[in-house]
Amino acid sequence: MSDQRNPNDVSQEQAEEAVRTLLRWAGDDPAREGLLDTPKRVVKAYRDWFSGYESDPADYLRRTFSEVDGYDEMVVLRDIQFESHCEHHMAPIIGRAHVGYLPTNRVVGISKLARVVDGFARRFQVQETLTAQIAQCIQETLQPAGVAVVIDASHECMTTRGVHKRGVSMVTSQMLGTFREDARTRAEFLQFIGIHGGHR
Repeated sequence: MSDQRNPNDVSQEQAEEAVRTLLRWAGDDPAREGLLDTPKRVVKAYRDWFSGYESDPADYLRRTFSEVDGYDEMVVLRDIQFESHCEHHMAPIIGRAHVGYLPTNRVVGISKLARVVDGFARRFQVQETLTAQIAQCIQETLQPAGVAVVIDASHECMTTRGVHKRGVSMVTSQMLGTFREDARTRAEFLQFIGIHGGHR
């Protein structure tokens, strides 16, 4: 989110002033000692939290490997921890993603799957959209026989405000190709990630 790449041409100074405005609106004094460097810190944190806007997650999947001795069974990466932010309240979404695909004749390095998750997570999101974006990116780029994505996450917009319900997580899934068409393949994936008959 550097100044050159920001489509809205918002400077760092303008972003920091916006933080000062919010601090004043909240009832505090941005000029007091403890808050003097807060605007700079917040802008720096935003560069990290929303770095997903600076990249195309599909780029991570462009380098593949064909020397797999004909391997065509399921590849699953479980428990990919991620942090995102709700686009409605700008509150954190903390969760885990499980990603699986059925390769045709090429596979991708497993760290790249985690990078795809982060690439989409580090944007303002709703969980349903995040789930679909990850699955569609893998499907369109790798062209496997199928893709499965399950996300289990807690939403701070629900736990720290509004209904204040803690210990609640939301689960979303997107099944494409063989995972959608074949119940046995879908069940195998859910078993791999530790979900059996709807229970974990």
